[in-house]
Amino acid sequence: MMRVAIAQIAPVLLDRDSTTQRAVEAIEEAGKSECSLVAFGETFLPAYPLWLARQDASRFDAADVKDVHAMYLDQAVQIGAGHLEPIQDAARRAGTNVAIGIAERAEDRGGHTIYCSAVVIDDGGHIRSVHRKLVPTYEERLAWGAGDGHGLRAHRIGPFTMGVLNCWENWMPLARSALHAQGVDLHVALWPGCLRLTQDITRFVAKESRSFVVSASAIIRPQDVPETVPHRESWIQNGVADGCFYDGGSCIAAPDGSWLLEPVVAREGVLIAEIDPAAVLTERQNFDPSGHYARPDVLRLTVDRTRRGVSFLDGTGHE
Repeated sequence: MMRVAIAQIAPVLLDRDSTTQRAVEAIEEAGKSECSLVAFGETFLPAYPLWLARQDASRFDAADVKDVHAMYLDQAVQIGAGHLEPIQDAARRAGTNVAIGIAERAEDRGGHTIYCSAVVIDDGGHIRSVHRKLVPTYEERLAWGAGDGHGLRAHRIGPFTMGVLNCWENWMPLARSALHAQGVDLHVALWPGCLRLTQDITRFVAKESRSFVVSASAIIRPQDVPETVPHRESWIQNGVADGCFYDGGSCIAAPDGSWLLEPVVAREGVLIAEIDPAAVLTERQNFDPSGHYARPDVLRLTVDRTRRGVSFLDGTGHE
């Protein structure tokens, strides 16, 4: 048996340092409960760009849109600058692995484009992978660039093999297949935080992959948006249901599609469950998506894990 946790907590919107501290506290709590993994929501650090849909962000060259985006760039995570080091240190002290969503300001792409990235940190505090979301969904394309396949990787955690996808990537059959083929039996799905996003697909992916599926979401309320956020009053008051912009919906499904942890709505907390690798083995008896049900003679998948960026040549034809 292995304990896993979901940190369904609120960020301090567009405040990287304060949100990092909240993440550290959640990791410490998970460690005290002897959890081998703690997962956070999509771009939890420094928050999901919920303002895009609330300020009509598609208006070209609009000053208010540009002001918020400038703050987003300023507070986004630069891994090379050490912004994840407090979280890495907390993972090492707690002895737990971490899957966390970040708004990554990627230095290898010039430093001024944000990617929705899922970062895996092991229990020694080392960054194992950074997966940039393949296709930002709808209005997210106004804030994020399109990622690549470099981070489509699996990691061994105790008796499990874990893979991570961001939000609607979990609806992409070939992205899921890329993880299935690496032996993933613990699938972590990162979401901004909403029951309608998690309640159907979590059980579906569990049944499809015969894996445990951990859907990790955040909560964001008006009080989580500091006064320092530009133009906050123009979008913060409109259309908030039950006091939340995003109300969680974190949950865990077993390999047979049954609920191990039913969706938790409108409540913050570190949610903990125990998962049993034997449950994977029993469900794989009749269906193994990359094994006896794969038919590689008929169906094939090629995954390009090249990190897409700029290559500089020195004039001799060599990088």
